[in-house]
Amino acid sequence: MSTIFGFLAMAVSIYSILILIRIIISWFGHSVSGKPVDLLCSVTDPYLNWWRRTLNLRIGFLDFSAVAGIVVLSLLQNILYTISRTGGITIGNIFAILLLGVWNIVSFILVFFIIILILRMIAYLTNSNIYSPFWNIVDSVSQPVLYRLNRIFFGNRIGNYLKGIILSILMLVVIWIAGGIIVQLIASMLSGLSV
Repeated sequence: MSTIFGFLAMAVSIYSILILIRIIISWFGHSVSGKPVDLLCSVTDPYLNWWRRTLNLRIGFLDFSAVAGIVVLSLLQNILYTISRTGGITIGNIFAILLLGVWNIVSFILVFFIIILILRMIAYLTNSNIYSPFWNIVDSVSQPVLYRLNRIFFGNRIGNYLKGIILSILMLVVIWIAGGIIVQLIASMLSGLSV
């Protein structure tokens, strides 16, 4: 029985990765195409479209409806993994799964901004065509984050733009790694609870 639930948890994890790949590919518009992309779209789009129709969390150029779909998949994966590992679910496990679900949302947002800031840094270093629609989206997302994080580093002074991007990326990576470790420790303590 635990093998079946472990297999299901792995299948949900693979599907989540496919959805993340699909989301990233959508950022590039129609410039990325071909049979593999068509296959990926046919597997992931029905699920993503259901969330878009149900929640419609579009803000400007960005559609956050997929985040809800990814969170649900993450919760399902955690439930299946917990059942495969322990053979059942306790109240402590439920709290641990909810905590991990919240962390998955925060983690997704952190990774999203890390990727956006890395893209911004690459554009800055390569002097890319920053006036294209793609870079306009990257700028509209990255600038508020850079502004707030650079205020932490530089205060009211004007700092070096590249240094600000690098420090911001490093700060988000440290928060992501440290947060993941702390959440895993708390979740494992909660899972030890049994009622």
